[in-house]
Amino acid sequence: MLKKVISYTALIVLGFCFLLPFLIMILGSFKDVQYAQLDPLFWIPDQPTMKNYLYIMRDGIFMRWILNSVIITVIPVASQMIFCAVLGYIFAKKQFPGREIIFWIFMAVIMIPQQLLIIPKFIMFSGFGWINTYWALIIPELWGIMGVFLVRQFLQSIPNDLEEAAYIDGANDIQIFFKVILPLSVPVVATVGTFSFISNWNDLFQPLIYLTQEKMFPVTLGLASMLGKEGNFGIEMAGSAVSFIPTFLIFLFFQRYFTEGIQMSGLK
Repeated sequence: MLKKVISYTALIVLGFCFLLPFLIMILGSFKDVQYAQLDPLFWIPDQPTMKNYLYIMRDGIFMRWILNSVIITVIPVASQMIFCAVLGYIFAKKQFPGREIIFWIFMAVIMIPQQLLIIPKFIMFSGFGWINTYWALIIPELWGIMGVFLVRQFLQSIPNDLEEAAYIDGANDIQIFFKVILPLSVPVVATVGTFSFISNWNDLFQPLIYLTQEKMFPVTLGLASMLGKEGNFGIEMAGSAVSFIPTFLIFLFFQRYFTEGIQMSGLK
């Protein structure tokens, strides 16, 4: 009994520690305060107000940041779900020379820290004229190697008998993919989309490198620039809360797939 009490107490304390930053963000967004104060509870609003939310909603540049985030997130998410489903199916079910070598070369790319590639990519994108454009953030994210890995691992667990039965019925590869494989792959494809959305929406590093014009900033980089420019605590918290809503909704509706994706990433 004592062991359970200690365990639950420790879990409650840890849960509160993880929840506290979220509470500070939400409650602070309703407080009319410009600067952080020495009082550790300054973020608790005495008289809650929507002033901060009204300010950012009326600020045209903030809504432009939201639009930029939507553009550089939705397109890669849709593209990754399509490409990862196709490539995962090919690597899982099709036999061709060098299949394993090509796949593990793809996987080896994941081992390279992205920070090491940022300078070559910047030079290349600069030559293409992609700096301060959506292309620098969209094109590299059109397909994801980890998504291909997840789909491949999932499809390897599907019996080949289903394909063989479809071949006997006269179906070709395209029909088998769309009518047999894809319906069965909905959980893993949704997982890929969830991972991709959260990753792209919350990305700060790449926009920080490739974008210098304020009108092209996504909301993550826009909030960072707003902090340096205005330093208004209440407005920062309101902007962060608005930015948090899309990822929260995605996780809320697809949390089952998100959990399954974590499990599948450990499959061998």
